[in-house]
Amino acid sequence: MSLDFSEEESRRYSRNVMLPEVGRDGQARWRAARVAVVGAGGIGSAVLYYLAAAGVGQISIIDGDAVETSNLQRQILHDVKDLGRRKVESAWETITALNPHCRLQLHDLRLDAANIRDILKENELVLDASDNFETRLLVADCCWLDKKTLISAAVGGFHGLLMVMDPGPGNPCYRCLLPQGPPPAPQEGILGAVAGVMGCLQATEALKLLLGRKSDLTRQLLSYDALKCRFRHVQREKKPDCPLCGQG
Repeated sequence: MSLDFSEEESRRYSRNVMLPEVGRDGQARWRAARVAVVGAGGIGSAVLYYLAAAGVGQISIIDGDAVETSNLQRQILHDVKDLGRRKVESAWETITALNPHCRLQLHDLRLDAANIRDILKENELVLDASDNFETRLLVADCCWLDKKTLISAAVGGFHGLLMVMDPGPGNPCYRCLLPQGPPPAPQEGILGAVAGVMGCLQATEALKLLLGRKSDLTRQLLSYDALKCRFRHVQREKKPDCPLCGQG
């Protein structure tokens, strides 16, 4: 490990450094990275755990909710003693206990058009683990306009979706797939383990991108069907008439 890593850090990250795709330089990249995670719920719990465990240096946690009993079935950052606490505070305590080297920026609020740019501006990579389409579209629009790469994950029932939006030439944006989002739907159940799977996949894509590697999900949608234990890739295309990135 590089000399500017402590002996404890060298031991902590030794299995990362053994990977030829990571090595000392990759671990240093992760430590220097600034990543924002929108949502500290089911997907966000797994994302935050694994980004912190890998050694990502600074993570902004954005969530405006408190911990409820119904969250505990899938939101593994929190436990019974956290009921009623703000999720960002519970997440801070859990992640700090796992890796005190990780610097955490807490934002106990809901994103809106007035605050989103200031909150996301210092982050090089944004991960959307939110649970509503209004927030997803807002985050997707902001990241695209500010030329930040976005990794978006969603779950419902036994299914999960994952995609990467890279505002580069010829790449599709979020609205190329969902121009306005789906109509409102009644709340549905979620298998907690599926949220964990999608959070782990989202964290893996983030760590790869921070190493400078490309993602196949820049122009594809990954769909996960837990009942059939099946992954499927669906091609995504840039739409000329897209309201965000189209010719108009």
